[in-house]
Amino acid sequence: MTAIAIKKNYKATLILDTRGREENADQLVADLQKEIASLGIEVLKVENLGRREFARKTDPALPAGNYAQYDIAGGADTAARLQDHFRLNPLVYRVLVQGL
Repeated sequence: MTAIAIKKNYKATLILDTRGREENADQLVADLQKEIASLGIEVLKVENLGRREFARKTDPALPAGNYAQYDIAGGADTAARLQDHFRLNPLVYRVLVQGL
């Protein structure tokens, strides 16, 4: 069995920058779920954690963000693929992927 065929579970937390967006946070979270699935990553569970203030503000214009958490399953390169895919997406402010 190759390393690509082995699936591992991950928890991906995305912080969304919703400034200037007309869609509600639930719609944006659902759209991102479809985008993750289009990468060939299996989405097991989705949770909208709501808007939260940042403990340390790196951008004074953005003191808070909407958090979304996805339980996903994919290969060993899943974390790198998600980071690379959302790197230039203006909706996604930060991406954290943890192996379970």
